[in-house]
Amino acid sequence: MKAAIIIPARYASTRLPGKPLLAETGKPLIQHVYENALKVRAAASVTVATDDTRIFDAVAAFGGQAVMTSDAHETGSARIAEAAETIDADIIVNIQGDEPEIEPRHIDELINLQATSGAFASTLACPFPSGATAGPGSPEDPSAVKALLGAAICENARWARFFTRHQAVWPREAAGRIDRPQDYYLHIGVYAFSKASLMAFAAAPAGALEKIERLEQLRILERGEKIAVGLIPRASPGIDTPEDYEAFIARVNKGAA
Repeated sequence: MKAAIIIPARYASTRLPGKPLLAETGKPLIQHVYENALKVRAAASVTVATDDTRIFDAVAAFGGQAVMTSDAHETGSARIAEAAETIDADIIVNIQGDEPEIEPRHIDELINLQATSGAFASTLACPFPSGATAGPGSPEDPSAVKALLGAAICENARWARFFTRHQAVWPREAAGRIDRPQDYYLHIGVYAFSKASLMAFAAAPAGALEKIERLEQLRILERGEKIAVGLIPRASPGIDTPEDYEAFIARVNKGAA
């Protein structure tokens, strides 16, 4: 099966405006994401999907491939669905434009999972770090989405049962206190779809649970479809805040030293 990566990128960001074009490392952030995606062996192409000419021009300037999409899309999945209409591929992978350090081999594993599992879509999750018992980045953090998993598909993959921002499952015997965060799974927001399932997903209306939790993957489960979850050891650090970007600059500079 032929796979293609599409990176949705928009200029507006509440916490970090102009994020894709931040270039204190010597390259715009979107270029870091793009060049990392090129290392995915199972992908035949990489494309940035954007509604902003500044991002389109920046991608063209470093020799990347980009397409302009509507500015009316409310989700990245809707944006990549529009872009995917003109791309020759059986599997479409959505890598967020603020994930410059996700390991390419994990995307290879994701593509293989989508190709072999028969799932409507596939995604990734990892255990929470053992020290993340409270605060940001812990299971109690609403921005850290929890994946509740079911039966095994293979050694490192399971079927998704639910996704939630809530502290789930509830540690009743510990009166709600989490002392083993590694028993919880952190959802990593990268997806692989068949082209047909992506189009069906993008065309479907948001479900009730999706509207409450503001998690678009719940639309798939509410429609009675299956999501395969590949398990990886750890998450790569995304870029959501100025502090995240400063830490990324430090890692890039350290690697170049």
